[in-house]
Amino acid sequence: MAHIVAVSEQSLRYAADLIKAGDLVAFPTETVYGLGANAFDERACARIFTVKRRPSFDPLIVHIADFSTLDRIIDRSALNAATEKTMHTVISSLWPGPLTLVLPKHASIPPIVTSGLSTVAVRMPSHPVAQQLIRLSTGAIAAPSANRFGFLSPTTPQHVEESLGTDLVLILDGGHTTVGVESTILDLSEDSPHLLRPGGISREQLESLIGPVAYSGSTHKAPGQLKSHYAPRTPLYMFRDIPFADGTLFLFFDSTSRDKWCEEHNIAPTDERLAVLSPHASLEESAVNLFSVLHELDKRGAKQLYVQQVPLYGLGLAIHDRLQKASNKKKWGQTSESE
Repeated sequence: MAHIVAVSEQSLRYAADLIKAGDLVAFPTETVYGLGANAFDERACARIFTVKRRPSFDPLIVHIADFSTLDRIIDRSALNAATEKTMHTVISSLWPGPLTLVLPKHASIPPIVTSGLSTVAVRMPSHPVAQQLIRLSTGAIAAPSANRFGFLSPTTPQHVEESLGTDLVLILDGGHTTVGVESTILDLSEDSPHLLRPGGISREQLESLIGPVAYSGSTHKAPGQLKSHYAPRTPLYMFRDIPFADGTLFLFFDSTSRDKWCEEHNIAPTDERLAVLSPHASLEESAVNLFSVLHELDKRGAKQLYVQQVPLYGLGLAIHDRLQKASNKKKWGQTSESE
């Protein structure tokens, strides 16, 4: 059973030694908790897939802490001048931070990390615990979210313990994550930039730096691309206007929306069936709260969960992406289409 350990110099060095020895460690980033292994160790990275029950076609993200490490992860010689310039623009402005780039892979990265692709997903997290762990270990940690594949992402160490506790030795306790949704994934391996997954950096932020960014999705170049993902066990349905149904929990974007709905349905706003992502309609607060609220609601054993759609701008695009994929009730292994 995994131990949740407070962050200290001693615990960080112990965690780094575990990674160097080929073991797995759960650690905080600013987005969600990651399940980390030495990115250059094929066997250790293979264990990530086993522990998470993750399909082999879904690549991992390599986390680094220093710009000098990037040339050990990507093949810079495969970049044209325009892509090199775009890469420099985004990493100089947005790294460290919740942005993952898909770029040509360096030969030192084992094929299992990239699911056999010629590209690699790489980011530099801003969380100080993640940065120190990376530097103390091997300089590059491959890490997906620290949860069973296809289910709710972990934003607290307790979420990790509930999902993977029997398969880990150590969970570093960095408290609640500060962004709350996974990193944005930007593909720079093609002729023009493509957004593969919305996340902690908004599309608007990217376009203010590099111009128009197409939104692709539905590719296996990066994690989180399947139609079903990030799902609670409780069947989840998303609505613009939430209807009422018995045996149902209701999650609203803000207090104003909840109160209006309560008046229409003659239900008290304090009813225990109701929850709110952000009382004051903040997309940033909604992102931070999203998975924690869903974890809590999922424990209640309700027949279903109805969720109000959030605005589709800024971080709202990432929140909507997670809820849309969570609304597919199919689980991995039951069909060939989803998880």
